[in-house]
Amino acid sequence: MANKPKSRPRQLSVYLYIPNIIGYIRILSNVYAFAQCFSSKRLFAVLYFLSFVCDALDGWCARKFNQASTFGAVLDMVTDRISTACLLVILSQVYRPSLVFLSLLALDIASHWLQMYSTFLAGKASHKDVKDSSSWLFRLYYGNRMFMGYCCVACEVLYITLFLIARNHTEDLMDVMVTTLKQGSPLSFLVALSLFGCSIKQVINVIQMKTAADACVLYDTEKKQKQ
Repeated sequence: MANKPKSRPRQLSVYLYIPNIIGYIRILSNVYAFAQCFSSKRLFAVLYFLSFVCDALDGWCARKFNQASTFGAVLDMVTDRISTACLLVILSQVYRPSLVFLSLLALDIASHWLQMYSTFLAGKASHKDVKDSSSWLFRLYYGNRMFMGYCCVACEVLYITLFLIARNHTEDLMDVMVTTLKQGSPLSFLVALSLFGCSIKQVINVIQMKTAADACVLYDTEKKQKQ
């Protein structure tokens, strides 16, 4: 009982870590961005992308100031997942077939949730610890920050670009993609580069989901054998 008052200042200090404060700013930025998404597409794109850039900034601050924390890691992932989920929901209302974006949403959430839970079961400190994975692509993704950054940025840039070029709420996704790619403009190059990185990211999400599911099943099997 006597130790409880001493723990509160330490607990408060974690909430006030520089990377966590950046995380709070990201949340507020996203809330305002989505509130303005249909009235001002450009403002939405700028605020959303700035929030995404801050995702890398808070990680740098955590390492620079030795302020890495479990709370910060969870806050970071939750913010990422919710932000991407909201954007995918909006795209599902703008493009047809909407099932494409809803499927990407389901895959994103399922793969990351399973990965986090399997990490917890394995007693690992981070969900990025995949050195024991049999998939070279999965190891490369979490082991190489440049490659991981490209895949993540590609997804967000593709989603934002699709939202910006949509003219109405009944766009055909395939028609828009084909038309844009055929233009041979800088936008075409951007969409092609983003589409490639986004495709890799979805493959990695499938691998992540399967690997994490296997880890959960292995945990159950070993637990039953010990009984």
